[in-house]
Amino acid sequence: MGEQPIYSTRAHVFQIDPNTKKNWVPTSKHAVTVSYFYDSTRNVYRIISLDGSKAIINSTITPNMTFTKTSQKFGQWADSRANTVYGLGFSSENHLVKFAEKFAEFKEAARLAKEKSQEKMELTSTPSQESAAGDIQSPLTPESINGTDDERVTPEVTPNSEPRAEPSQNALPFSHSSTINKHWEAELAALKGNNAKLTAALLESTANVKQWKQQLAAYQEEAERLHKRVTELECVSGQTNVIKSQKTELNQTIEELESTLKAKEEELERLKEEVDNANQLQAQRDSLTQKLQETETRNKDLEAQLSELEQRLENSQVEQEAFRNNLKTLLEILDGKIFELTELRDNLAKLIEGS
Repeated sequence: MGEQPIYSTRAHVFQIDPNTKKNWVPTSKHAVTVSYFYDSTRNVYRIISLDGSKAIINSTITPNMTFTKTSQKFGQWADSRANTVYGLGFSSENHLVKFAEKFAEFKEAARLAKEKSQEKMELTSTPSQESAAGDIQSPLTPESINGTDDERVTPEVTPNSEPRAEPSQNALPFSHSSTINKHWEAELAALKGNNAKLTAALLESTANVKQWKQQLAAYQEEAERLHKRVTELECVSGQTNVIKSQKTELNQTIEELESTLKAKEEELERLKEEVDNANQLQAQRDSLTQKLQETETRNKDLEAQLSELEQRLENSQVEQEAFRNNLKTLLEILDGKIFELTELRDNLAKLIEGS
């Protein structure tokens, strides 16, 4: 590409109000990139800034421009071509000083480029001389274009339509005067014919020059428009790279967020499983609690039954003890009766034997 950015910074862009010529009108909602561009083919320095795809600054630096610092963070310059005044608000004084230094540097470079272009134009605009019997100036129409100011210079062409013919001898014999007159009349006629041809060529060249000027102006307008479009596309391309970088960062952030979300979803699933398990455990706990309550109720019933059985057993033991005591008493009585019967039998037996 012929035009490349050589310095860039960020600033808020303003333009002077075209109606009041006093108030500043912001042309960007936020800080945008402001760049110096150099066109090596035209040897031109420009200041360009885009807000999205819209060019809010497109100013060609000329030697008569001046960048003025109106405060610690604000500077301005006038562009006569755009018929406006641009203002830039920077985030710090260092950015403003750096921008002003670059402006002065590129302004000096533009001045030197213009001087070189003018010297080259002066060298190429020197008309060539041709002598045709009467030293008639040839119709030259050189054109040159100033790469900085797009100025076109066309030197003036002044044909000499009256050739001079001076006799070389003043003292010829009268006998030869008729021959000499005819000779000079023929020379004069030839010169007049050549002069007429040169005049016609000059008129044709002048017409061609006007046509070439019109074509050149149209080509320059088209070239300027194409340069602006190329610059806009380059800036858009630069912003596209920034957007791609931001998109890459956003994609990485999205991937990280997706990974985090996936981890959170897995953790959520795990928590759901734990909640389900907790619900199951709660249900089991409730069931066990209910069973425990039922068991406690049964235990209470069994304890009551056991108390009753113990009471009955105790009563039974008391009754058995009483029964045993009674039985023991009966046995003692029975033993006494048996002993008495035994004695009675023995006495009867003795009685029987005695009788």
